[in-house]
Amino acid sequence: MKSVVKTPTPQSANLLVGLDYSVLQQCMHCGLCLPTCPTYDETKLEKHGPRGRIALMRAIADGELAVSKAFGDEMYYCLGCLACTTACPAGVNYAELFETARAEVERQGVLDTPKRGLIRFWVVKFLFTRPRLLRLVGRALWLWQASGLQSFARRAGLTKLLPATLRRLEPQAPVIRRRFSHELMRPVEQPDRPADPARRVAVLTGCVQDLAFSEINRATVDVLLANGCEVHTPPVQPCCGSLHAHNGDLASARALARRQLDLFNPDAFDAVISNAGGCGSHLKTYGHLLHDDPASAAHAAAWDRKLKDIHEYLVAIDFRRPAGPVSRPAPTTPVTYHESCHLCHGQKISAQPRAILRALPGVDLRECAEAQWCCGSAGIYNITQPDTAARLQERKIDHVLATGAQTVATANPGCHLQLETGLRTVLSPGSAPRVAHPIVLLAEAYRAEHLSITD
Repeated sequence: MKSVVKTPTPQSANLLVGLDYSVLQQCMHCGLCLPTCPTYDETKLEKHGPRGRIALMRAIADGELAVSKAFGDEMYYCLGCLACTTACPAGVNYAELFETARAEVERQGVLDTPKRGLIRFWVVKFLFTRPRLLRLVGRALWLWQASGLQSFARRAGLTKLLPATLRRLEPQAPVIRRRFSHELMRPVEQPDRPADPARRVAVLTGCVQDLAFSEINRATVDVLLANGCEVHTPPVQPCCGSLHAHNGDLASARALARRQLDLFNPDAFDAVISNAGGCGSHLKTYGHLLHDDPASAAHAAAWDRKLKDIHEYLVAIDFRRPAGPVSRPAPTTPVTYHESCHLCHGQKISAQPRAILRALPGVDLRECAEAQWCCGSAGIYNITQPDTAARLQERKIDHVLATGAQTVATANPGCHLQLETGLRTVLSPGSAPRVAHPIVLLAEAYRAEHLSITD
C-alpha cells in the first residue's frame, strides 16, 4: 500500500519531516539489502548502503541532523536502482524515501552552484518539458552526425578543445535516428485481424526513446498490431517526468503527469503501454504523485490501473508465438538478457521478457551472471558519477561477454546506450554483440514469418 506524503506546514517545511513516519520506520536494519547494493559493494561503507541512507533520512526527520552538502552528495551517490526493494523482507518503500530525500536536497539548495543551476534549468526544467523543442535539438544533433561533421571533429581532434566534462560525455552521445516516432507511425493503426474481444491500446513514445530508438516504438506498434490490437500513438507526447522525479524536481514531475493525463484518457483504452523500464516504473506512480490533487487524483488512479509494460501486457493477453521459417530450421542465435533495474526491481517484471525471448524461433537464451545488477546508467548517473558508473559498466560487460551471446536484449534506453558504449570500448564495431530490445526481436520474428510464406 502506498503511503501518503503530508503537505509540509510552515513549522515543518522539511519534506522528510512531512513524510508519513511509518515509511521511515519500515526498515528493520537487518542488512539483507547490503549485498544487493552496488554502491555498498563498491565501498563497504554503511552510509553508502540503503540501511545507512535511511538512517540519515530518519535522523533528519527526527531533527537530529540537518540537511547538508554531505547528505546531498550521499543521496546522489545512490543509483536509485531499487535492488534493495527486491531484497527487503519488510517491504520498505525506498523509492519514495529516495525521491523525497532528493527533493529536500534540492529544496534546501545544499548542492547549488551557478553551473549546476544553469544545467538543471535548461535541461531538466526547460528542454525536457518541451517535446517540440527536444525534437528540434534532436534534429540538429542528427544533422551534426549524419553530415559527417561529428566524424570529422573526432578525426581532427577538435573534441579535445571541449571542456573536460563535455569531452568525456561526447563519445556517449546517442545516435539520433533520421525519423522520429511520429514519422514512423500513424496516430491510429488498425490490425489486419482484430482480436476477439477487441483490444484498444495507447503507446507512449518517450523522450530519448523517441529520438534515438524510434525503431523500438515502431516495433512495439507492429507487435501489438500482430496481436490484434488497435493502437493509438499521439504524435506529440510530453516527457513522463521520471527524469524530474528522480532528480528532486517533484513540481515538474507533477506538472508533466497532469499533461500526460490531459493527453490520454485511460478509460478509453484497455491498456496504456510503456516499453522503457525506467519510464514505466515512474508512470505507474501517477496515482501516488497526484493523490492530493482534487482535479487529477481519480484520473491518475485510473491511469495506474491501465499502465502496462509491453512485456507484461503481451504475456497477459497470451501473445502469439512466432512460427519459424517454413522451408528450413531457424539458425540458432545465442542471446542473453540484461534486466533494467526499474523493470525488474521497480515494476517486478522479470519473467515476462524471458518468456518472449524463449518464444523466438532459434533463440538460445543464455542467462547472464548478475543480470539484475545495475549497469551504471541509472538515468543520468553515468554523467553525475562517471567513475562508479564506469566500474559498473565494465563489470556488466565482462558478464555479458562470458555468455558468448551474439545479441544482448535489454528494455531501457539508458541500459541500451550503456551496454553499446561499453561493448565498443573492448571490441571492434564488427565483432561486438548486438544490443536490442526484446520487442524488436519479436517484431523481427513476425516479419520473418511473413517472408518465409512469400519466399
